[in-house]
Amino acid sequence: HEVIEALVTKHIPENAYAEQWDIAGLKAGIEQFLNLDLPVEEWAKEEGIAEDDILERVTEAADKYAAERAERFGPEIMAYVERSVVLQTIDHLWREHIVNLDHLRSVVGFRGYAQRDPLQEYKAEAFELFQTLLTNLREAVTAQLMRVELVQQEPQQPELPEMTAHHLDPVTGEDEMSHIGQVAPVAFVPSEERDPNNPATWGRIGRNEMCPCGSGKKYKHCHGVYEQA
Repeated sequence: HEVIEALVTKHIPENAYAEQWDIAGLKAGIEQFLNLDLPVEEWAKEEGIAEDDILERVTEAADKYAAERAERFGPEIMAYVERSVVLQTIDHLWREHIVNLDHLRSVVGFRGYAQRDPLQEYKAEAFELFQTLLTNLREAVTAQLMRVELVQQEPQQPELPEMTAHHLDPVTGEDEMSHIGQVAPVAFVPSEERDPNNPATWGRIGRNEMCPCGSGKKYKHCHGVYEQA
C-alpha cells in the first residue's frame, strides 16, 4: 500500500489539475511494480475524478490480484515465498547500503571546508540513505511478489539399478547365465560327440576345458580366442 500511495502521489501531485497528471508515468509504474494493466487513461477522463479515487481503485485491484495469488499458492507456500523474497532483497540492498556509507564516510570530511559539521552532515545523509533503502526494499519486494510463479514438478520415479543374474557351473567354473540377453544359449555337447574338425558340433565349451580340436591347449587359449574376437 505504501508503494501504491507513493506511486500515485508522485504522478498525481496534490492540488494539481487533471491536465497536469502524469498518467503515462503512473501506468508504467503500475505495470513495473504491481504487474497490472489498469485502464488509468479511462479513469483520468472521468468527470470529477480525484486523486483519492484513483488511489482507491489501484489499491483495490492490487489487493484482489495479490489475494488470488495467495489463494492459489496456499498460505504456507505464500508465507515461505514472501519470507525468501524479503530476506534475499534485504541482503542485496544492505550490501549496497554499506558500500554507500563507506563512500560517504570517506568524503564527508570535506564538508568542514564549508563551515559545516562533518558529523552532523554524515548523520543527516546516512539517514536519507537508509530511507532510500527502505523505499527500494518496498518497491523491489512488491515487484517480485506480484510476479513470482510456482512451477510444480512431477515427482520422478527412482530408477532401479540394472540387475544381473549369475550361476557358476561347479565343474567348469563358468558363469552359465553370463550370455543371457546377449546371445542365444548354446547347448552342452558331450566330448565324445564332438568332431574335432567341425566346430559346429562342439556346443558350449568352458573356457578352461581342453580345446576339442585336439591341440592340447585350453579352449580359452586356442579356438576360444577366435570366439572372443
